[in-house]
Amino acid sequence: MDRISYQIYEMLHLAFAPARALTDATMQLLKSPFHPFANTTLARNLSASAELFERMTRRYGKPVFGLHTTSIGGEEVPISEEYVWTRPFCKLLRFKREFSGVAPQQSKLLIIAPMSGHYATLLRGTVEAFLPSHDVYVTDWTDARAVPMSDGHFDLDDYIDYLIEIMTHLSKLNDGAPLHTLGVCQASVPLICAIASMEAKDDPHTPESMVLMGGPIDPRVNPTMVNRLAQERGIGWFKQHCIHSVPFPNPGMGRKVYPGFLQLSGFMAMNIERHVSAHFEMFNHLVEGDGDSAERHRDFYDEYLAVMDLTAEFYLQTVEEVFVKHAIPLGLYRHRGAVIDLHAIHRTAIFTVEGEKDDISGVGQTYAAQELCAKIPAARRLHYVQEGVGHYGVFNGSRFRQEIAPRIRDFFGAMEKTQAAAAE
Repeated sequence: MDRISYQIYEMLHLAFAPARALTDATMQLLKSPFHPFANTTLARNLSASAELFERMTRRYGKPVFGLHTTSIGGEEVPISEEYVWTRPFCKLLRFKREFSGVAPQQSKLLIIAPMSGHYATLLRGTVEAFLPSHDVYVTDWTDARAVPMSDGHFDLDDYIDYLIEIMTHLSKLNDGAPLHTLGVCQASVPLICAIASMEAKDDPHTPESMVLMGGPIDPRVNPTMVNRLAQERGIGWFKQHCIHSVPFPNPGMGRKVYPGFLQLSGFMAMNIERHVSAHFEMFNHLVEGDGDSAERHRDFYDEYLAVMDLTAEFYLQTVEEVFVKHAIPLGLYRHRGAVIDLHAIHRTAIFTVEGEKDDISGVGQTYAAQELCAKIPAARRLHYVQEGVGHYGVFNGSRFRQEIAPRIRDFFGAMEKTQAAAAE
């Protein structure tokens, strides 16, 4: 049954299609101003029920960033999106700011989105916060179900290779601007490994700094339920219960993956009461005609429920090396045959950020990078714990905008000044 659940999921999705179409038509009819009972309590209840059914049975597509402008020096600057580097499993997306005059001299910022189920658009708020001050790029990972088998496999080693290629590509751009990097959650691990690999080879394209946000650098520290689950069940359980083949007619048909719908069920199960309560609240908002509150709910769940498949080899290697063997902090992880030694990092500055209430990467797991990167000078390292936020509050929300993002921008500026002073 485990091996065919993906096919069953696809069949159920198709089976519900007529019902979704009917409820959508019913909802539109009941909301029509020409319907004689449009504003009655009964019509609003039926319309709210139809909308919730349609939303709970649909498949959510990849969201858009929707960042069209930013404000720089009091000027409203238009933004266009362009891909500047492409591989089968990732495209590097640049948020190009269309200045009317001479563009200001600003450093480049590479934001590495986590490959942990959600799309890069989950970092919309992170990107938006840095658009006024930096030339921003983000890794836009591809849903594995959309990648044909002919494009090969993708594992943690490939992830690290991609990051090295991207950093080298951005470093070689002729504008001469410094390159900063920011890894969110799971992405912190391949980012620090990629930089360690580059530093070990004295690569001239290593970035100016790395910011690691809520990442499991050492899951042995203050372990959470997620960490304990990996330890208790072992890699064999994940192979047996989490890996499935992409079914027909998807482009990636036959590819072994950790399906997005399974990941989503895990996300929801961790806070099921909150999600059920949120949907009841949305129902009430729709019945009461509170459009603003209902729209906020739609926006959040349009993003939260949009998930992507991960390749089996990437998922299993990450679980085994990071969460079961703890190979990164123990210095046992090998990338392309070479041991990843975090002590090799000595030029790239480091800023670690954690959330006080993070229940996915416990406080201390990201800070561990400070101790492991012992050769980075004290003047080029910083750590910050944000009070009152959980995992997602580390890179999104009001406290991120008001407390965390300004500290990161100040850190980037300070590191550039120390490097400039050292070069004189």
